[in-house]
Amino acid sequence: MPEQYIGLKEIINKQVEVAQPVLTEEQMEQINFTLIEALHTNKQVYLTYYKRGQCITETGFIQFVDSLGNLFIFIDDVFELKNKLRLSELIDVRLA
Repeated sequence: MPEQYIGLKEIINKQVEVAQPVLTEEQMEQINFTLIEALHTNKQVYLTYYKRGQCITETGFIQFVDSLGNLFIFIDDVFELKNKLRLSELIDVRLA
């Protein structure tokens, strides 16, 4: 029986998967400007990123941005944990 539930869960997860949105050059520039502003002013942001077939939105503070290394670090608002993400996974960034 447990194998059936695992199989059903995998099928359901596959059905809700979405393809990673492709951003325009203008959207990428806007994300970059917002990240820089949030980093320098220590403002809270809403981050939407793509991970494992899902678009996830979290609230947090930008701590570090490395555009050459395609990486940024943010501290989430809920557990105050440091999270490392690739800039290429970002879909949207908005100031809170």
